[in-house]
Formats: sequence, structure tokens, C-alpha cells
Amino acid sequence: MSYETLKIEHRGAAAWVWMSRPDVHNAFDATLIAELTDAFAALDRDPAVRAIVLAGVGKSFSAGADLNWMKRQGAAALEANLSDARKLATLFRTISMCATPTLARVHGAALGGGMGLASACDICIASTKAQFATSEVRLGIIPAAIGPYVVRAIGERQAYRYFQSAERIGAGRAREIGLVHEVAEPDALNAKVQEVIDALLAGGPLAQAGATELIRAVAHRAVDDDVVEDTARRIATLRATPEAGEGLSAFIQKRPAAWVPAPPAESA
Repeated sequence: MSYETLKIEHRGAAAWVWMSRPDVHNAFDATLIAELTDAFAALDRDPAVRAIVLAGVGKSFSAGADLNWMKRQGAAALEANLSDARKLATLFRTISMCATPTLARVHGAALGGGMGLASACDICIASTKAQFATSEVRLGIIPAAIGPYVVRAIGERQAYRYFQSAERIGAGRAREIGLVHEVAEPDALNAKVQEVIDALLAGGPLAQAGATELIRAVAHRAVDDDVVEDTARRIATLRATPEAGEGLSAFIQKRPAAWVPAPPAESA
């Protein structure tokens, strides 16, 4: 895949998607939005890719929307403005609906849409230098496209504060409120990301996709008869798959399952 605003790097079974507009702190424009949407959809379809990491080149993860692009959209006719807003909303939905595990590697500012990207990914790992904010109200707008994913990450109660105050949120505070899973020193950030990737690669890919679907199906639902029946059917279906048979056999035989990548060969 060749892109104008992205660099795609394959490290074993993980694909690293680097936003590469460092001169504008990886701010969104129409091209970056389209390319990120395409890249995540394509990588999610690739069975060789077991994890997708989203990262940023330069000082920032992403500063959100490119202000010049946003001004042009604000001055456009309603239909053109709405069309671009839909494309942005589709980007976040595409990331959030990936069956492949997704990780955000946040090393600097993740503001507005950048915080939305971090929230849309399944897992967020941040540097101690990372800063987050839903900064939209200071520009006279709202965090609409990112709203469902940020609220999912930090909860409704915290969203009332940060959507309205636009305060900067440090990495430690972001972890406290549920946005960030792990915090690492800058020089240890890649190692922490790789540690989580290694843990993901030990799981069955079909089971991981099923686990993600399970979360979406049961989150915020009462445990009624429909939910009980649905969960029973999910586990019964997966137990009958070849992947589950291989996983059980590997456990009994005390060996790695077939889907676990072999360790790299030692150099002579």
C-alpha cells in the first residue's frame, strides 16, 4: 500500500500505521482521513496482520483537525460540509469496528480528533509526555465525530467535564479515567507496545475477533434471557471450531498453538 500521508511498516505479524504530516503535527485533512480509513480497512482484511498499531511521526501523535481544512469546510455549502463530516465519522467507525486488535501508540499531543483516534483503538499505550484534550469547544465546535468513542473510553461522567472544559489531560490522569491502558517512559514506549502485541499474538485470531464482537453485544445491556442465550450460542459455536480444537490440544500438550509466531532465529 502506498499513501501520501501515511507510512505502513510491517514488524512480524503487526502492521504499524504511521501518520506522516509532522509539519502540521499530523493534523487531519481530507487526504489523511481518506488514507487512514482505507489503510485500516485493508489491513483488517489481511489475515497475515494480527495487530494494527497507529502512531505518529514527529513531535505529536495528532493535533486533530487541520485548521485551514476546517475553515474551508465551515465556509462550504451545507451538503459539502456534511459530506466531509460523514467521512470523518466513518474513519473513527472503521477503526473501532476492526476485527483485528488495534493499538494507539501516543507519544505527544493527541488533541481533538487525535484523542478520538486513541479512543477508537482497542488499546491505548501512552508516553509519560503524552497530552490529551477534547479541545473543540475552544474553537466554537463540539467533539461530535469522536464523541461515541471518547465517551466509551472515559465514561459519561468524565465526558461532561472534559468536553466542556477542554482541559489538557496528562498521561497519568488519562490512565486514571480509562482512556489509556499503559503509560511508559518515552524511550520505553515501543517496548511496551511490543509487549502488548506479543500478548495479543498468543491468542487465537478467530477467538479475538469473537471476543471483540462479544463486548459490543453485551456492553451496557441488562443480562436478560436474550443476552444469556446469545452468549451461550457464541461459546458453543466457537468451541466447535478448528481453532478451539488446536488451542485445547496445544494447552494439553504444553506447546505453542499453531497461530503463535515462531520466535526469531538467533543470529550466529
